[in-house]
Amino acid sequence: MALRSAAAIVTSPRGLRLRFFSTTSTTSFTPPPTSPPSAREQAEPNPNLFVSGLSKRTTTEGLREAFSKFGEVVHARVVTDRVSGYSKGFGFVRYATLEDAKKGIEGMDGKFLDGWVIFAEYARPRQPPAENNAGPAFGNNMNPSYGRY
Repeated sequence: MALRSAAAIVTSPRGLRLRFFSTTSTTSFTPPPTSPPSAREQAEPNPNLFVSGLSKRTTTEGLREAFSKFGEVVHARVVTDRVSGYSKGFGFVRYATLEDAKKGIEGMDGKFLDGWVIFAEYARPRQPPAENNAGPAFGNNMNPSYGRY
């Protein structure tokens, strides 16, 4: 067939030339094998929980109240936007014991809070900040030639 060739050139009634390329490949390219999406690695059990899926209207007090049903909450915090003051949709809850944290996950994971389904899991430890090799920060006037002619 003419369309199976590498390229077929067709002239339209107005004199425009169009190219149709074959859908069959003549190259030996094979795409890389796709692996099934891996589940996120689970954090080690600890008393600090990461809570996601929070409503913008959820407050720190509301988060503490909801999780205190399952054990002694030492600290609760909803992370908020600096400008609007609304929740960014996630927060942290710290329990007194590991057993209370486990009960908190079992009791609140996949449940509704302020009309939204929330997810609770063990928090991962914070990564150390990356070293910045870009040089001194903006505004550092320690350069000896600053202000000299």
